[in-house]
This record gives sequence, structure tokens and C-alpha cells, in this order.
Amino acid sequence: MSLNSTLSIANSSLIASQIGLQVASNNLANAATPGYSRQVAMLQALRGARSDPFQIGAGVAVAQVRRQIDQALQERLWNGVSDEYASAQKLGVYNQLEAILNEGTEFDTSSQLSSFFNTWSEATTMLDSGASIINQGKSLAGFIRNIREELTAQRRQLEDQIDAQTVQADALFQQIADINRTIASREISEGEAAALRDRRDQIVSELASVIDISVNENPEGLYDVFVGSTPVVLGTTNRGVEIDRETVDGVISVRVRLKDNGAPLPVTGGSIGGLLQSRDGAIDATIEKLDNLSSNLIFEINKLHATGRNADRLGSARATLAIATADRTRPINDPNNATFADLPFAASNGSFTIEVYNQNTQTSNVVTIPVDLDGLDAANLPGVSDDTTPEDIRAALDSIPGINASFTPDGKLDITTEPGFRFSFTDDTSGVLAVMGVNSFFTGTTAQDIAVRDGVEVMLGRTIDGQFVENGNALAIGNIAETAIAGLGDRTFSKFWQLHAQDVATETAAARNGADAASIVRSSLEAQRAAVSGVSIDEESMNLLTYQRQYQAAAQVVQVTQSMFDTLLALV
Repeated sequence: MSLNSTLSIANSSLIASQIGLQVASNNLANAATPGYSRQVAMLQALRGARSDPFQIGAGVAVAQVRRQIDQALQERLWNGVSDEYASAQKLGVYNQLEAILNEGTEFDTSSQLSSFFNTWSEATTMLDSGASIINQGKSLAGFIRNIREELTAQRRQLEDQIDAQTVQADALFQQIADINRTIASREISEGEAAALRDRRDQIVSELASVIDISVNENPEGLYDVFVGSTPVVLGTTNRGVEIDRETVDGVISVRVRLKDNGAPLPVTGGSIGGLLQSRDGAIDATIEKLDNLSSNLIFEINKLHATGRNADRLGSARATLAIATADRTRPINDPNNATFADLPFAASNGSFTIEVYNQNTQTSNVVTIPVDLDGLDAANLPGVSDDTTPEDIRAALDSIPGINASFTPDGKLDITTEPGFRFSFTDDTSGVLAVMGVNSFFTGTTAQDIAVRDGVEVMLGRTIDGQFVENGNALAIGNIAETAIAGLGDRTFSKFWQLHAQDVATETAAARNGADAASIVRSSLEAQRAAVSGVSIDEESMNLLTYQRQYQAAAQVVQVTQSMFDTLLALV
């Protein structure tokens, strides 16, 4: 053991202390920097020379300066971020949906339905109530259309957000691939690129808020990023993501896919996952329910109104359904009859009756017109070859004395009378008159186009057991409010909509609880990460004092050794 060795040991201590001071001061400088991971100088003792049994060590060295980070905890935090953002998006959508529906107030769909049916019920005891019924019908139809438009606008807004955030996700994937490349080149010669790794983790955190991901660090220190089990970033290669839209039967499906081969990605978390779930689960479901409610309302009201009559009966009636030329000679229940196949309601096997009144003789001719829609051919085998066509109905009506029936150029059934004749319909068990829009009250097929027919004459009366009852139709339509409708799952109109409104309220409450829980989990994970990777001012201050004293001690060793050298030289 020589004085040179002692100087060498002291020198190593001086160098290690300087590096330690730099690390501690850098930590203190970044104590408030978002995403910064505390760095630690890893010291190790240097072994002495084996040939000298008295050289017990060669001092100290800094093996490496590395980030203090728990990768498993970091990945859990990224998952927590994805869950929180997905939950927040779902809650936001449900809050908007509740505001649009506005159920539980006097300005909601349930109240509009109640007012509409009450107006019909009140018409049973009021004279000249047709105008009130028409006005209330227009109010209900307009209200439903407005809600449908607001829902559609909300869905369009979600679509725009999904597009924008998918573009953002693609850019973040590319940034990760780029920074992987930079880290790989830097760490070849400079050791761990701590600042770049922190920046990469921040980018991944931002990406996790947009789309749910998992991360694997390969042996070269590069991140491979997956969505589900599908790799999107492999080292320095970004495969890219984009939105794919496909329309099937009028329904637009949206999915996120890879750019390079179009493979779909199972996105369930982050903002994109929350938006996709809300679009498909909340908005589309509500639009579907509203359309179903409207379709059944149109059909049920029109079935009764078509067979209603006033004291002076009808002089003419033009249907509202435009039937394509080729479809007029196809059976109504033929799947190839696009005019009828595309409707949300359908006629069934049955018949309807037309009463033709001769004003000159004051006699009535009652004719029953069969509507064969049983789906069986003449041999009683499955088939529609001999089932009723729109042309069959026109011909049957046209063959009745005093009645003329034809199709207008745009395909609407037009029924007129010869001078001195009037007519009315009764007992339509097939619903074909309502399907074709003959003597209808409403037009349209869904919430998007429901409206009161232009020029409608309200039919308050109807023939019951062969006798004309002036308020019979008003009473029957008013009673629909309490009638279970098969197309609504055997529920009344109000009950059907109220149940959906309750489902929305329940989902909103669940989304709120989920958002609160996800926020708590994310906060807890951030606190755990801060305990591992965050900078403690007190701890770093102690490190500064430790390295300062270590430096002072090493300097003292140098001074003592120098003095011993001087003494030795003085003796020579």
C-alpha cells in the first residue's frame, strides 16, 4: 500500500462526490417537472490489487446513473389513465343525453304523448275539436323530430371527436417510434438517456389517455406498444392507426384499424374507447328506441284513423306511400318488394271492409277485400307467389261500383268516387291501409320524418257493430294510451319510453360512479409512482450534505497525503 494508492482512492472519492452532487442538484432542479423520474447515482467499491495484501480497496466509482422507476407500477398507471378517460367520456355523453331527453319535466316526450292522447279523449265530448287534435299532433311530431335531430347532432359530434382523437393517437404512436430511434442511438455511447426515457413515458401517458395500450420494453430498451394483442409500434416502426366506417343495412359501424393491413383493433379504453362505447351503447340505442316508438305510434294511430269516418264519409283518399312501378305487382310480403320490405311496420294476413254509400238511393254497399299475406302458395307450401299485391288491392277497389282506384305517377294509391257516392273503411284486420297510408293521420316511418299529413281531415267517428258512433274513433285512439303494443314489447307508449329513460338514468349513475372510481384509482397509482419516482426535497437535501462531507473528507485525505509526501521529500 503506497501513498500513490491513497491519492488514487481520494481522487475516486472526489470524482464520485462531484457526480453525486450533480445528480442531487439535477433532481432538485426538476422536483416540479411533470413526468420527471428521480435519478440515482449507483456507487460501487473498487477492489484492491490482488498482489498487495495490504491494498484493501481502490476507492469508489459511479457504476451508473439510472432512473428510479417501477415499470410494473408505471404500466398499471397507464391502464388507470385509460380507464379514467374512458369513464369520463361515457359520463359526459350520458349527461348530454339526459339533458336532451329532459325526462321528468313538463317538456319531455312522455308529457307530449300524454297531451296528444288526452286531446283525442277530450274530443269525445267537444265539438269542432279537429283543429286541436291536428295542432297537438304537429306539436308531438315536431318534438320527436327535434329530439331525433339533437341525438343525431350529438352522434355527429362524437364521430368528429373519434376522428380527431384517432389522428392524435396515430401521431403519438409515431412519436414513440421516433423517440425509440433516438434513444437507441444515444444509449450506444452515452449510457441511459434518462431525459429521453422520461419524455417517452410522458408520450405513452398521453397516448393511454386516448387509447388503451400495453407496453413491452425489449432488450434494447425500446418500447413495443400493443392495442390488445396487436402490435402497433415495434421498436422504430409505427404501423399506424385510422378509422374505418362501414354501412350495413343503413347502420354505420365504426372501428379503429391498422393502416398497414386494415386489421381491426379491440379499442375499449381511453377517450376513443369511451366515445365508441357511448356512441354505440347510448346514442344509437336511444335513436333506435325513439324510432321504434315513432314507427309504432304512426302505425297504430293510422290503423284506427284509416277506418274512422265522419258523418259525411270520404269523397276521395290518396295514400302517402309511393310504390315503385315494379313493386306494384309484387306481393306485399315479398322480400324483393323493396317499397314494403324497407318499412319498419308491415301488413299481415287479414282483410278490410269498404262501405260505399249512394247518396241518391241512400243505400250502402259493403264489400270485404281479402288481404292474403299468409306466405303460402296454392299448394299450401311456403311461398308468396299467390299473395296479395298492391295492384290486387287497387283492382279490387276499382271494381266496386261508384269507386275509382288508380296509381298516381309517383305510385300512390288514389281512390276517388263517382258523383253521388261516398265511402269509408272499417275492420282492417290486415293493417294494409295504414301501411299504404290511406286516410292516414301521420306520415313518415320513423322519428326522423314523422309528421301530420297535409290537409288531413280528422276522423272522430267510426262504425261500431254496424252503427255510426260520432266519437267512436276519438275514443278508440284515446284508449291507445293505455294499450299494450306488441311492437313495443307489449308495453304502452309511455311505459316503453319511461323504461328507456330510466335505463338512461341508471346508466348515467353507473357512469358517474365508474368515473369517480377510475379517478380515485388513477390518483392512488400516481401517488404510488410519486413515492417511487418522485423527487423528495428533504431526501435530496440530505444527499447534498452527504456528498459535500464525502468531498471534504476526500480533500482532507489529499491534504494529509501531500503533507506526508513533503515530509518524505524533506528526509531525502
